[in-house]
Amino acid sequence: MSPVSLDYRIPRQRMVRDQIAGRGVANAAVLRAMGEVPRHLFVPEALAPTAYDDRPLPIGHGQTISQPYIVALMCSMLEPRPGLSVLEVGTGSGYQAAVLHALGLTVFTVERLRPLYLEARERFGRLGLHTIRTLLSDGTLGWPDMGPFDRIIVAAGGPGIPEALTEQLADGGVLVIPVGKRRGAQRLVRVVRHGLDLAVRDCGPVAFVDLVGSYGWNRTDGDEPTGR
Repeated sequence: MSPVSLDYRIPRQRMVRDQIAGRGVANAAVLRAMGEVPRHLFVPEALAPTAYDDRPLPIGHGQTISQPYIVALMCSMLEPRPGLSVLEVGTGSGYQAAVLHALGLTVFTVERLRPLYLEARERFGRLGLHTIRTLLSDGTLGWPDMGPFDRIIVAAGGPGIPEALTEQLADGGVLVIPVGKRRGAQRLVRVVRHGLDLAVRDCGPVAFVDLVGSYGWNRTDGDEPTGR
């Protein structure tokens, strides 16, 4: 039986109640969006029965879909409001972009891996998410032609906060990004722009895949940043 034909409403409701609200995420809009988006349609079909488990899952090409709690936490940290623009760095399977769309944001998402980019575009089309704008590019460079953005969310861990992204953050805008060493030992950071100043707050430990690019790590098997 395909994942489309199964009823995942109960495990999705349980996910929101136990994993997200139960761990302190209180933003009502985020809880509602997490309860609406069919996460099982954003993972490989063989993993659909585990889509609502409290853990990340592989989506191929060395990438993962973040655990539900982390997606909800980062979306909540953005303080989302309908009509705001958001740049997502690291489309992956497209799940987080779909949650941002469900929150009423105008979504721009960048993916550097062509297979994931093409799969996400096809998935958005199949699910009717036609207003999500996608770009195949180095996400650490942002999307200058579409900025500035009210919100920026980065779904991979880099050695620092990319200057290209802070330059594309609107005044009063919020950026959420994991920063630190490779393959774990990162800190989730929230950045708010006030004119030329950036207010940075450490929001605790996380573990993400590597942010590869001009303002990230320069390859997948070393420990050196690009130096930009």
